[in-house]
Amino acid sequence: MTHARDERSALCDLLDRLGPDAPTLCTGWTTYDLAAHLALRERRPDAMGGIGIKALAGYTASVQNRLKARHPYPDLVSVVRRPGGVYGLLPALDEAVNTLEMFVHHEDVRRAQPSWEPRELPPELEAVIWKRVATGARLMLRKSPVGVVLHRLGGGVVLGGPRGGDRVEVTGRAAELLMFCFGRQAHARVELTGDPAAVTRLREAALGL
Repeated sequence: MTHARDERSALCDLLDRLGPDAPTLCTGWTTYDLAAHLALRERRPDAMGGIGIKALAGYTASVQNRLKARHPYPDLVSVVRRPGGVYGLLPALDEAVNTLEMFVHHEDVRRAQPSWEPRELPPELEAVIWKRVATGARLMLRKSPVGVVLHRLGGGVVLGGPRGGDRVEVTGRAAELLMFCFGRQAHARVELTGDPAAVTRLREAALGL
């Protein structure tokens, strides 16, 4: 098993356990919506554009809604459980592209439930996550209104956001820094240090890819 497939399996187990109407951290989405999104992402390449391009978002949303209308929730979860498209054929590509995708969406479901707590991750996965944070921080923090210094507990510092002006230091484990940078600031267990106004602006910013 790879990290991507481990996270995929754990996410689908959780989706099965919670059912179609549980909340997620994805604004406005239930677990049913998230399952449809993941199925679309791998099996409807014609509709993927709207995930990142606002002008195409309407078509993507319509395809996602049709997936929900045509497929019962357990069937969609079963679809997500098996890597689709090229990811099903090339495990190395699945690992490269889907490790963070599956991890973040797994946490989107976990952290939307009451009394969640951070998981103790395998050191190898923690290292992979930190490597991706280190290489992707500039992109994920491009909309930050203030400069950001990411401090990984256990070692490692990365800069992001504007180079001048206010700066906020964000300290936590690699997985928590990832969730923060992906726009889940309110649900990331991190410590923020800096001017209180700058901290507030960063907490409220639209971060992520």
